[in-house]
This record gives sequence, C-alpha cells and structure tokens, in this order.
Amino acid sequence: MIVDHKALGKKVALIRDSKGMNQDEMAAKLNMSSTGYAKIEQGKTKLLNPRLEKIAKTLEVKLDDLLNLNEKNTFNTSFHDHPHCQNVYINSAIEITQELERMKILVEQKNKEIALMKQQIEDLRSMLSFLKK
Repeated sequence: MIVDHKALGKKVALIRDSKGMNQDEMAAKLNMSSTGYAKIEQGKTKLLNPRLEKIAKTLEVKLDDLLNLNEKNTFNTSFHDHPHCQNVYINSAIEITQELERMKILVEQKNKEIALMKQQIEDLRSMLSFLKK
C-alpha cells in the first residue's frame, strides 16, 4: 500500500484536533518529542505500522479508517471524561472544522457566563457586607 504521508499527517491532525488534544499532548501519549510528532502531521516522517497502530489507538479510530479516511468515512469523537458532552459524529474534514469552531464558541460563551456569575457573587458579598454594618 502506498501511503501519502502528507495527507495522512493532515488526517491525523484533524482527528487529534477534534479530540481536543494539542500536539504536545499527543506526542506525550505516543512517548515521543513534540518536534518528532509535529513532523508526522507535516508529512515529513514516514510512518511504519507499529507507530500507525499506536496513533490510531490513541485517537480511538481503526487503523483502516485512519489510512482510508476520506469525505465519505465517519468516525466517532466522544468526550468520555465530561458528563455533559455527548458523542459527536463527523463526516468530513469540513465538518470537523465547523464542529471545532462551534465548540470554541460554546466554551467562550460559558467562560463569559462564569465571569458574569463571579461578578454577581462579588456584588452580593459587597451588599451583604454593607447590610451587616
């Protein structure tokens, strides 16, 4: 099988991104340097089967899906460690990017809500302090 390492690297980066991992986290999970891992995503490193299998396992995708991922494949990203997140099914690189942007906006909104609530708590504490006097 002829592998386009540049295209494979892009696929790995997209899936990694959709899983919410950065390159350093992925490199750590693969027991390699961040620079070495970055070269994989850039297509500068030819991947041998053991490394490909470890990448697929880390990304929670089948090796066959990783090697043949195209616009018609579907893979599942799930957020097992967060009780309020549900499974997300993504059909293409475009949908991955759109879903990532949507999630970033949601996180930004939640951060703003948290900041507002912190301010409200502070205001209530000030009022309580004033009333106690």
